[in-house]
Amino acid sequence: MKFFPFLLANLLRKKVRLSMTIGSFCVALFLFCLLATIESSFNQGVEVAGADRLVVINKTSIISPLPLAYRERLLQIPGVKQVSHAIWFGGIYQTEKNFFPQLAIDHKTYLQMYTEFRIRPDYWEAFVKDKEACIVGPRTLAKYGWKIGDRVPLRGTIWPGIWEFNIRGTYQGARDEDDLTQFWFRYDFLDERRLPELGKGTVGWYLVKVENIDMAAKVVAAIDQRFANSAFETKTDTEKSFASDFVKQIGNIKLIMLSIGSVVFFTLLLVTGSTMSMSVRERTGELATLKTIGFSDITVLFLVLAEALFVSLMGGGVGVIAGKLYTLTGDPTGGLLPIFYLHPQKMVMGLGLALLIGLLSGILPALFAMRLKIVEALRRV
Repeated sequence: MKFFPFLLANLLRKKVRLSMTIGSFCVALFLFCLLATIESSFNQGVEVAGADRLVVINKTSIISPLPLAYRERLLQIPGVKQVSHAIWFGGIYQTEKNFFPQLAIDHKTYLQMYTEFRIRPDYWEAFVKDKEACIVGPRTLAKYGWKIGDRVPLRGTIWPGIWEFNIRGTYQGARDEDDLTQFWFRYDFLDERRLPELGKGTVGWYLVKVENIDMAAKVVAAIDQRFANSAFETKTDTEKSFASDFVKQIGNIKLIMLSIGSVVFFTLLLVTGSTMSMSVRERTGELATLKTIGFSDITVLFLVLAEALFVSLMGGGVGVIAGKLYTLTGDPTGGLLPIFYLHPQKMVMGLGLALLIGLLSGILPALFAMRLKIVEALRRV
């Protein structure tokens, strides 16, 4: 701490240069936090997927249905503990821009399948009693200003017409990463109103919970074998693998993010290294004077490194805080990234990268200052 005033004086020598260097770190770390959040959003379904849950879809395509009668046959397969089902609704609230996931679920089994979602008993009881009821995630409630008891109309796209639902409750997630934007309503309400030619008596996919995680591979094979050569063949996978395959259809998000981030941080390293080198060259005489009055080479080395680390920590900290505050405002895409959450682990990683850049950018100027000969330095002055 005794060197802090000296360190601060050196940093404030060139206030404009200091501000621009800190600003560079701030922008770079803000971008890192944004990219990390986007990458996590795309992969969140993979990260939070249940290890004991399987997803059964039509072998042809996920948009092709499966018969409702498959439920009982799935329950007969050894190793299967519970079976539920859901279907994508795809309705529109007011305009096409208002996107949020809408699922028609089996209200008798869905909550047993997803125990990470927490719902008050009175909310769920009201949902079960009202065929036109719906459960809405808190983020969607807040986004559209809905409240429990409201009646919400959705315009059907797959199943035409105006569908009206009574909001009977909301839910919470056990983890910060859980999706709180979903809109659930009862499958029996959907199936009762749709026509046979529009899929009456079918579901979008089945969710299967296995008795033991170690049995998952055997259950997957048994399910697909059970329905092989039928009119509706199945493709079964673990929920984690299903989510991972779905993300891969978009592209290699992680590679894209790493490429952008690498370019940004490499550029930051060059800029900061150049700034630190310039700062040390400008103070050659002062560094020689410090050595003359008794400062050791190691002390001079650490003083220069401390400057670089202080700037990187200051700028990185501001950038990380700005990134966190930005993610707290919610999904900026209007529904494409429903889980827009910056994990503390990513924040720590960002600060670590900032310090690493500071260390790398300051090491060469610091070594130059440490090896500086007093006589040669004073001669240059």
